[in-house]
Amino acid sequence: MSTYGILVFDDAEELDFAGPWEVFTTSAILRNDADRAVLIAERPEPVRFSKGLRVLPDHTLDDHPPLDVLLIPGGRGARTTQPHNAVVTEWIARTAAEASWVVSVCTGAFLLHAAGPARGRRVATHWKYEDALEARGDVTVIRDARYVVDGNLLTSQGVSAGIDSALWLVGRLHGRAHARAVRREIHYDPAPPYLADEPEVS
Repeated sequence: MSTYGILVFDDAEELDFAGPWEVFTTSAILRNDADRAVLIAERPEPVRFSKGLRVLPDHTLDDHPPLDVLLIPGGRGARTTQPHNAVVTEWIARTAAEASWVVSVCTGAFLLHAAGPARGRRVATHWKYEDALEARGDVTVIRDARYVVDGNLLTSQGVSAGIDSALWLVGRLHGRAHARAVRREIHYDPAPPYLADEPEVS
């Protein structure tokens, strides 16, 4: 049984947690509930995400099951307030040391850097913040990969890339065929309109 723990905090980005949550919980359902995903916050009160979504955590930092996977979402809170919150960064450092996998989405890499697990490692983050993360030192930012694996550290670029990295992880844990089944179940087959390099047609 794998337990996925997702840290949630004010001003985190909604899809950074919800995309992987969908992958992890769908994976658990397809495995007959052999796994589980839980949301963890500093306090038991609802968390307000960056665009207004409010979410009630399942557990607090001092009351949660052992985690096989620790995931840190990005967003404004991951870049600004949380890196300076010693309660959160110390918890991340302790929990990451015991988890089999440590994962971040988007600018969650800033929080992993502040807490320690991303120091001296290769990481991915949102393209707008690559220079800012690299400027913090003791980290190598990979700029041309949707997600980056460095040992047991898995980091991804912005928002939707978190779905890619979560699918990779369930494939690593439970096999590629299972990951393909999860992808099919959530109908994840990106074909976005209005691509950045697509010519305008009048």
